[in-house]
Amino acid sequence: MNQKISARERMYRLVCEKSSGAYLFISRDREEVCALGQWKKYFDFDITAKRELEKLFEVIDEPYVIPLRDVVFLEKDPSKTERKSVECLTRDKKKWFFFRTDLILDQDGVCTDKIIRIFDITKYKRQSDELDYYSYYDIYTGLYNRNYFIRLLGDFLRRAEKEKETVSVMMLDVDDFHKINDSLGMIAGDEIVQQLGAVIKELCSDRIIACHFNSDVYCIAIFGQSGSETVEKVHGALEERLKSPFYVGNGQTVNLTVTAGVARYPEASDSALDLINCAEVVMLKCKSMGKGSILYYEAPILNDFLTSVELETKLKEALSGNRFELYYQPQFYAGNKKLRGMEALLRWRDEDGRMISPAVFIPIAEKNGFIVPIGSWVLENAIGQYAKWRETYGADFILSINVSAKQYIRPEFVDQLLGILEKHQVNPCQIELEVTESILIEDFDTVSEKLRFLQSKGIRISLDDFGTGFSSLSYLKKLPINTLKIDKSFIDTVLSDSPTRIITESIINMIKSLGFESVAEGVEQEQQYRYLHAVGCDVIQGFFLGKPLCVPDVEKLLQELTVR
Repeated sequence: MNQKISARERMYRLVCEKSSGAYLFISRDREEVCALGQWKKYFDFDITAKRELEKLFEVIDEPYVIPLRDVVFLEKDPSKTERKSVECLTRDKKKWFFFRTDLILDQDGVCTDKIIRIFDITKYKRQSDELDYYSYYDIYTGLYNRNYFIRLLGDFLRRAEKEKETVSVMMLDVDDFHKINDSLGMIAGDEIVQQLGAVIKELCSDRIIACHFNSDVYCIAIFGQSGSETVEKVHGALEERLKSPFYVGNGQTVNLTVTAGVARYPEASDSALDLINCAEVVMLKCKSMGKGSILYYEAPILNDFLTSVELETKLKEALSGNRFELYYQPQFYAGNKKLRGMEALLRWRDEDGRMISPAVFIPIAEKNGFIVPIGSWVLENAIGQYAKWRETYGADFILSINVSAKQYIRPEFVDQLLGILEKHQVNPCQIELEVTESILIEDFDTVSEKLRFLQSKGIRISLDDFGTGFSSLSYLKKLPINTLKIDKSFIDTVLSDSPTRIITESIINMIKSLGFESVAEGVEQEQQYRYLHAVGCDVIQGFFLGKPLCVPDVEKLLQELTVR
């Protein structure tokens, strides 16, 4: 029997030693305590008697001592629970141990023996802490992440409701951040994101919270409007820091500006998400007005945004529902008032029959990319209609078509245009493409090459809105241009403003000297027409000689010209 017991004890010891944990076996009737397993790897002291159990409590951090006592001396619990556990941090803050006590009870429920199991869970706790960190904080900046920020903002709003206070949300966007990524690389961009995040973190307190929203966008929430922790003070402190450059790893310096939009509870919204959305809308509005500034929420800003979203939806429906129309505004030679050509103008009639101004929907179409399929529709329908007029009325005039920069830079544009001309058997010499300076910004050499190729095919090139850009003069000697259109803003004040008159006459003389054709847009008065004719303008376009016409009205005009 002794041999069997001895063999079984060796087996149990072997099992314990192969385990990753440490064990203490304690019997009620014996003072001796048996330490097994990895005890010597866990602790630099031995426990051989019950009185030495106090050594465990000496290595455990103070807040965990009492919970550990409850576990170690589980048999003293009147509820006589057979198992209990606790996680404890050591006093040196370097390790975490998991303690679990199992009681062995006799048939009367009285504890006869107990086993204290101990496991090193330091690695697990660190992984858990990391997961907890990622649940609340942004990996790049150390600021709150978006989800946790929204939770905390919700707490701010509930507190503000009780205390009759305000909460301001400020959305910040780094201006021209893509240029930093493009010129210095994405790693430098990440460094900037981190450094700016550190600056914002320094501004935080119990009344100011901030998050890294995405990419180069940050969101700050400020509770109340008093003391030094106000939107104005926070934004001012940030602006002061931005006066100094940021340094990236390659030794280069970067100067930053940010655009800010602010929305306040309860004025803008009483919902955390809606408040953030309002601040973002205001920030985007501020960016469109000029970078490096701050704008506060006003109801009209949100209304304009909602209108824009509604129009965007309707624009998509109009594209699929074929609700666009083309009007044509005639152009006349200033000398004899004979028809020189017509400019195709896009019009949109919504489902209620109302005309929506191009000044409203074209910028939206440009922004969301709808302008490309819309532009293709214009080319196809304008050239197709022109072909019908030529066949029916023998029309022989220049058809001007506006081309968007987004449409023009697409690789397939040239082949598409030439394909449409061939399809409808229209002579390229009868087509004039009106381009603006925005086309030239992306890649001047590629754009110039395309224009030269189109011009070599006979297509005329007109530079629209001349005089309103910053670099128009520098383009003139390099671009293949046939026509320059003088912007309406000059014509409006040419009779009343002496400087405008001098500039207009200089432009017309320059156009003539360069061998181009001049077209004046927006001529609405006879006095304007007489003046422009007198100073040598070639072509007149405007309400005075002809307003934009629908297809039936154009056909009436062509019939009259045919009769003459």
